Amino acid sequence: GLVAAAFMHRDSRAGDPDLHTHVAAANKVQTLDGRWLAIDGRVLFKAKVAASETYNTALERHLHDALGVRFAERIGTDPAKRPIREIVGVDLRLMERWSTRRARINSRRGELAVQFQTDHGRPPTPVEALNLAQQATLETRDAKHEPRSEAEQRRVWLAEAAAVLGGRGAITAMIATAFAPDAETARVADARWVAQTADRIVSVMEDSRPTWQMWHVRAEAERQIRTINLPAEQANTLVELLVDEVLDYRSIALTAPPDGIEEPEALRRADGSSVYTVAGADRYTSQRILDAEQRLVAAAGRWDGYVIHPSAVELAMLELAANGTALDAGQAVLVRDMCTSGARLQLAIAPAGAGKTTAMRALTLAWTQDGGQVIGLAPSAAAAVVLAEQSGIPADTLAKLTWSINHNDLPVWAARIGPSTLVIIDEAGMADTLSLDTAVQFAIGRGASVRLIGDDQQLAAIGAG
Repeated sequence: GLVAAAFMHRDSRAGDPDLHTHVAAANKVQTLDGRWLAIDGRVLFKAKVAASETYNTALERHLHDALGVRFAERIGTDPAKRPIREIVGVDLRLMERWSTRRARINSRRGELAVQFQTDHGRPPTPVEALNLAQQATLETRDAKHEPRSEAEQRRVWLAEAAAVLGGRGAITAMIATAFAPDAETARVADARWVAQTADRIVSVMEDSRPTWQMWHVRAEAERQIRTINLPAEQANTLVELLVDEVLDYRSIALTAPPDGIEEPEALRRADGSSVYTVAGADRYTSQRILDAEQRLVAAAGRWDGYVIHPSAVELAMLELAANGTALDAGQAVLVRDMCTSGARLQLAIAPAGAGKTTAMRALTLAWTQDGGQVIGLAPSAAAAVVLAEQSGIPADTLAKLTWSINHNDLPVWAARIGPSTLVIIDEAGMADTLSLDTAVQFAIGRGASVRLIGDDQQLAAIGAG
């Protein structure tokens, strides 16, 4: 029922070939009884990524059916990011040559990230990084160039491609390869594939967010079905099947209990839902995330850990004071409690500038002088370096530890973790739940104690936190 206008663009602002479509949707829609009302913008906003992925799936299938080309993940794609799919046979040198706009944005984004690190002493969070990317996009944005006919564009691009590839013959050979790609082993969307793909979608959800909605699942289902040879008319049916498999059988709905109030027919939509609900707004999570959260809460209730003698704590604080670093009352309470509580998992919350680093130095000094060892962890490599420099303890990333645990390949510092070890996890608010759970369970399982240091006003985790 949408009314929309589609505008096809053949190039970017830099003049490089960049075939894409802009779709402007009208804000009005006709109801079943003939009235024209405003669209619920909340739903349209939530659906935009899923709509984009639906477009990408349809475009791949259309080009395959019309031209015989095949898409595959680009070689060298950053494993930490979503795979980029390209037409098989197109030379990577052309992609680089015709990514002028992207190269300028990335260069400026790198400069802004370095400046952010200098100004704040930490790397940007995902939300902040997105804002920096948007800033870089605007700062490097050229004015729109004069319009060119398709014939003019093709003439310029042909000359540029010939310069990159080494002549017209190389272009002809590349095109022939792209139009006749090597045959790919056909993958059938049978029950086994559906089950495995649904499991994969849940895994993607768990790695990226603590809760998800139908739109997130639908977008990922669209990405997954591109990997199989499927007729276009069957794509939507398969997506619906995957969404149902994930939400109905592999997710836990986070819905409030019913209030017992039944809306009359006049206040229900055609599908029976209440007009007071937002379509697609239900949130879900998984048992894996709920279990990880419960284990962390349970660990915080244990008090059978290593205890530092109070005299060692006082001596450590006196030593720091003698060297010109006196702790204030709040820092002193923090150090005393974290050293003598016996808690297996304990949290210190303080805003930026409150002296958490100074308190950690005192905590480390007291713990080591009483015969223990201290190890630091942080969500990012940059934060781990800062922790090591400021506290004087060996530090690494949470990702390194969790990878080592999962691959049974512990580094020396991790293998030495024992009952007298204190593991300090800095910037804990940016640690994702699953990694934090893995690290805490590993440390406590070897008899160690864990201290989380962070700021509850800080932006959230990179992953599902």
